[in-house]
Amino acid sequence: MGCVCQDGPSAMSPPRPNLFLIGAMKSGTTYLSELLGAHPAIFMCTPKEPCHFVKQSQLRKVWAEGWKRGYGRDLDRYLSLFAGAGATPVIAEASTFYSQAPLFAGVPERIRAFNPQARLVYVMRDPIERTISQYWHHVRWWGERRPMLRALQSEPHYRDVSHYARQLSVYLRRFERERIYVLTCEALAADSAGELSRLYGWLGVDPTFRPATLGTPNNVLPQVIEQARGYGLLHRFRRSELYRHVAPFITNRVRTRFARIATREVRPAEFDTSAVQRYLRPEQQRQSEELSRLLGRRFPEWRTLYAHEVSHPEASYALNPTR
Repeated sequence: MGCVCQDGPSAMSPPRPNLFLIGAMKSGTTYLSELLGAHPAIFMCTPKEPCHFVKQSQLRKVWAEGWKRGYGRDLDRYLSLFAGAGATPVIAEASTFYSQAPLFAGVPERIRAFNPQARLVYVMRDPIERTISQYWHHVRWWGERRPMLRALQSEPHYRDVSHYARQLSVYLRRFERERIYVLTCEALAADSAGELSRLYGWLGVDPTFRPATLGTPNNVLPQVIEQARGYGLLHRFRRSELYRHVAPFITNRVRTRFARIATREVRPAEFDTSAVQRYLRPEQQRQSEELSRLLGRRFPEWRTLYAHEVSHPEASYALNPTR
């Protein structure tokens, strides 16, 4: 299959991305984007997650720091991320918010309007493990303070992101099936070289290339993370612009005491997720059956979803890239 080629009105047009790594969040997208960007025929923009094609008013509510970058509000600023691509045939970006419907709607339509010849890569992970990992991500970065089971029951977004058939269906209404490459995080972990070679081949670039970081995990969840206490007011203050301005004038002892009042330490690997698994399994098994019908394949590698319960899915497979 031929490589992804740039489209544009003239050779003088600024380089535009023609490959989008769309998610799913907490499924190894950081690791996969690094493997793609390591190939000499693929340009992967930095920073990851420019989020150009999501509705910016919604992005501002969900991820203010990402909104402040401005890549979604200014096309020229967005295209500046790819200025160094030159004549590289595959020009890519990776934004996991692109597969988080219905929270972020209309993304496939915007990508299609931007580049009708674009290709997309969608990497998935055992949906139970992915959902739990997203919860810990929100604890660490977004101030999630509710107990895990209560959070997953009351916030549909956690489960929506793991409904892979739904996320793919919105793209399949706008893009031909052959323009979307689907793989699983577990398959990439089990046979990194083989999976990557097949993906490179699909892109039309040298499939024998091997990145130096192949098989090396990254962005792994720390053993200990901080979770907001109480209503989270002090935790939010610690992450505010005001606190960043005054912190240098506060002694280390006071800052440490303030941190202990605002947050508590939790160890994700020691957390018993059996009740959460029991809650998620029936719904996510139905959704995965829907995915199997959509793609014409099954997913035996999703051991937590289909097998007996494991108490700590964060440690359930060897490579475990990108929490």
